[in-house]
Amino acid sequence: MEVRHALIMGAIEGLTEFLPVSSTGHLILTAHVLGLPHDQFTKSFEIAIQLGAILAVVFLYWRRLAVDLELWKRIGVAFLPTGLLGFSLYRLIKDYLIGNDVLVVFTLVLGGVFLLFADRVCERFCHIGDIRELSYGRALVIGLFQSLAIVPGVSRSGATIVGGMLMGLNRRTSAEFSFLLAVPTMLVATGYDLLRSHEEFSLAQWQVLGVGFVSAFLFAMLSVKALLSFLARHSFLPFGVYRIAVGLLYAYFFLL
Repeated sequence: MEVRHALIMGAIEGLTEFLPVSSTGHLILTAHVLGLPHDQFTKSFEIAIQLGAILAVVFLYWRRLAVDLELWKRIGVAFLPTGLLGFSLYRLIKDYLIGNDVLVVFTLVLGGVFLLFADRVCERFCHIGDIRELSYGRALVIGLFQSLAIVPGVSRSGATIVGGMLMGLNRRTSAEFSFLLAVPTMLVATGYDLLRSHEEFSLAQWQVLGVGFVSAFLFAMLSVKALLSFLARHSFLPFGVYRIAVGLLYAYFFLL
C-alpha cells in the first residue's frame, strides 16, 4: 500500500463510517478495485483507520461526552454484545471475514432491504427524541444489532440505526446514538488489533497508516455534519437504495 492508496482509503472510510452503507464493505471493495493485496497489514489498516473517523465524533461531541453520565450508561450497555463477540471471534473475523468481497456484496444488498423496511416502520412508530429516554433493555437490543456488524458489509452504523429505529428512536436520534456508540466500539477494536499485530508493521507501514488515519478524521468531520443536516429533511431511503445498487453493480462487474 502506498500513500496515495492510504489517502483514498482514508477518505472513503471517513465519508462512509457514519452512513448506513458499511465503511468496511466499501474499504474491502475499494482494496480489490485498487489491486491491493489483502494481507494482514491491509486488514489491520482497514480496522485502525476507523479510529480516525471515530475521533471526529469525540471532537464534535466532547462536551456532551464529558458530562452526560446517563448517556454513557446507555452506551456501555449497548457496547456489551459487540465487545463480547468481538473478543471471542477476533481471529475468525480477521482471517476469514474481512476481505471477502462476495460476503460484502451479499450483506450490502440484504442490509439495504432491512434499512428500507426499518425506515418505513420509523415513519409511524419512531417517537423517542432523546437518548436518555431510551430504556436499558432497548439499549441492549440496539447493541445486539450492532454486533451483527462483525460481518463485513452489514455496516456498524447501519445495523445500529436500524436497531435504534425499531426500538423507537427517531431518525436523527438513531444516527446520533450510532455515532456515540462507535466511540468505545472502535477504540476497543482498534486498540486490540494493534496490540495483537503492531510488531509486524514496518516504519513505512506506520507512516501509511498515519496518512489514512488523518484522512479518515478529516472526511468524517464532513460526513457527520452532512448526515445530520440531511436527516433533518429526508429519510434513509437513498441509503437503502444505494446499498442495493452498489452490491449489484460490484457483483456484475467483478464477480460474474
